[in-house]
Amino acid sequence: MSSAATAAPAAARGRLSLRRRRALLTYLLMGPGVAWLVLFFAIPIVNQLWVSLQTGNADTGFQQTYNWSVYPDSISQYTDQLFRSLGYAATATVLCLVISFPLAYFIAFKAGRWKNVMLLLIILPFFTSYIVRTVAWQTILADDGWLVHRLQDVGLVAHDGRLLATRTAVIAGITYNFLPFMALPLYVALEKIDRRLIEAATDLYASRVTAFRRVTLPLAMPGVFAGTLLTFIPALGDFINAQLLGSSQQYMIGNVIQSQYLVVRDYPVAAALSFVLMALILVGIAVYARLLGTQTLRESIA
Repeated sequence: MSSAATAAPAAARGRLSLRRRRALLTYLLMGPGVAWLVLFFAIPIVNQLWVSLQTGNADTGFQQTYNWSVYPDSISQYTDQLFRSLGYAATATVLCLVISFPLAYFIAFKAGRWKNVMLLLIILPFFTSYIVRTVAWQTILADDGWLVHRLQDVGLVAHDGRLLATRTAVIAGITYNFLPFMALPLYVALEKIDRRLIEAATDLYASRVTAFRRVTLPLAMPGVFAGTLLTFIPALGDFINAQLLGSSQQYMIGNVIQSQYLVVRDYPVAAALSFVLMALILVGIAVYARLLGTQTLRESIA
């Protein structure tokens, strides 16, 4: 057999081996991420589903009875907290969008050499603890604080009124704590806009308002989509702001879940409410993505 005839199968084996090595490298790169998701997401999810279907109490123990009725019972019992959480999270998300869009627009288009400084100021609160930031709002909104007195002077707060332990305080705390989650994605989306597109719109006799509405805003939608999700999802499950800035009348579903786990120790109800909250988030994301379009979703992830 000639050397050329034996070289061809050897080259084929070499190419096949190279192809296998590349495939193996792909799996190796994916392995840590998949293992992390399985260990810290998939297994806890399955475990909590198993716990949610149990009956019993913390003193005598829990038994698996496949009690599916815990889900409708939990929803009917804590409907007010669920709707309150949705309302607070949605309001805070809208406020974050209204505040962050002009801020991100200014940084992206007008800040110039101060751009990095302003971005640092946005993320600077993250250098301190979430709880510390929320406790600071207790001082700002205190009954004998400067802010309450000035609002009383102008008639926005009654002379015997207060801001702490109110819905306003809770929404203000949520808005403040999650504002960077809205501002940064908006800045990234606006920064990527080609300025020549805006100039072309104005050259074609579009006003500044029309150019913003027809060019800037559509191109910024991936940032709006990402920012609203990054703000709304953690705000919906938040319980720190309602705990520290509100009262039992402002408790959200996160406070109920925390109490069921750590105080009442009714683990099936707590797990069931966690799944209900997760389902609400997934349905909301699906509807929101459908309204904005799948292309916006892909661009926000890219």
